[in-house]
Amino acid sequence: MDILAILIPASLFLGGIGLVAFFWAMRTKQFDDPEGDANRILTKEWDDKPKP
Repeated sequence: MDILAILIPASLFLGGIGLVAFFWAMRTKQFDDPEGDANRILTKEWDDKPKP
């Protein structure tokens, strides 16, 4: 039972870090265009050329 005194705070700490990382990603617009990728995979146009 002594291990629970270590595992519970450690899991809460790691979960908090994950939650902070998620909110940071939302604030910096990492998930800005979810519709674009879904539509882009269905088109037959290829975009293999590097952008100048």
